Amino acid sequence: MGLEKLTSDAIQLLKKLIETQSFSSEEDLTAGHIEAWFKEYNINFKRTKNNVWAVNKHFEAGKPNLLLNSHHDTVKPNSAYTKDPFKAIVEDGKLFGLGSNDAGGCLVSLIATFTHYYNYENLKYNLVIVASAEEESSGPKGLNSMLSIIPEVDVAIVGEPTLMNLAVAEKGLVVFDAVIEGTPSHAAHPNDNNAIYNSIEALKWFKDLKFEKGSDALGDVKLTVTQVNAGSQHNVVPGHVDLVIDVRVNDAYSNTEIAEILQKKAPVTSITPRSLRLNSSSIPMEHDLVKAGLAMGRTSYGSPTLSDQAVLSCPSLKLGPGDSTRSHSADEFIYIHEIEEGIKIYIELLNRVIV
Repeated sequence: MGLEKLTSDAIQLLKKLIETQSFSSEEDLTAGHIEAWFKEYNINFKRTKNNVWAVNKHFEAGKPNLLLNSHHDTVKPNSAYTKDPFKAIVEDGKLFGLGSNDAGGCLVSLIATFTHYYNYENLKYNLVIVASAEEESSGPKGLNSMLSIIPEVDVAIVGEPTLMNLAVAEKGLVVFDAVIEGTPSHAAHPNDNNAIYNSIEALKWFKDLKFEKGSDALGDVKLTVTQVNAGSQHNVVPGHVDLVIDVRVNDAYSNTEIAEILQKKAPVTSITPRSLRLNSSSIPMEHDLVKAGLAMGRTSYGSPTLSDQAVLSCPSLKLGPGDSTRSHSADEFIYIHEIEEGIKIYIELLNRVIV
């Protein structure tokens, strides 16, 4: 199949996706555009809610399964946009529009790559592609809901903007709700157990906390207090202070271990994780995908941002066209040449590993 046509069609698909609203859990219409691609290319596919997926034509049980995944949901556009976020605008080699960079460029490049290999026989890996929903919201009907439906995955490429370099590890995330209690009282009366004053020690403890185990790929665990809430009026000392704590977890700890450490040591009345399922993820440096990418001149690094890798228990590589620093920004864009290059690199990478 001609690479030039695949690439042109992929860019046209991305334009359709940009011009179709697809906030998390509202991806019905963009799923329809992806279905139309598979129909046009005579690819057998299935749709589960707003997730569209397929396997290669000559799928063989017993072979390892390589997942190609990216998402077609978006965040809501922020107020700083100067261009219409739902209009695909090409200027100076840039394709503007909501979801163009995160992660539409990755998604259409992976779809084109899967299409390129769909009819191949005697591949070393089966290919499974999932164009998934609800990634931005970590929702219950996204990739996590597909893992019991699609063939069991042995290794994955997750399409997120990495400038086509190899994100060989990704930090996990745990959000904690903590409570610091005190004695409620009238502000005019003495009170040696003021919850707000009690929080000073706790905030300093969180600020100074260092987790012992670092990671070559991901560095240290990063803990940040992101919300503080207390009090209702000027003359009332509140009975408690509520904190929200964001913890980005390296691959030296599981999320459960982080929770156990904080619940044992933090100087707060209580601290509770909202979820422990978004773990760190990685792929061994000696994996064929990584070795092939390095041999092609790509660099490797550890990613601080969260993706659908977090719901996978298999080795996974984050790789895609575009730049993560543009994600969720006003007037989001991806360069046309990044998509063209991305498709070529994906195809060459798989050629070295699965053919």
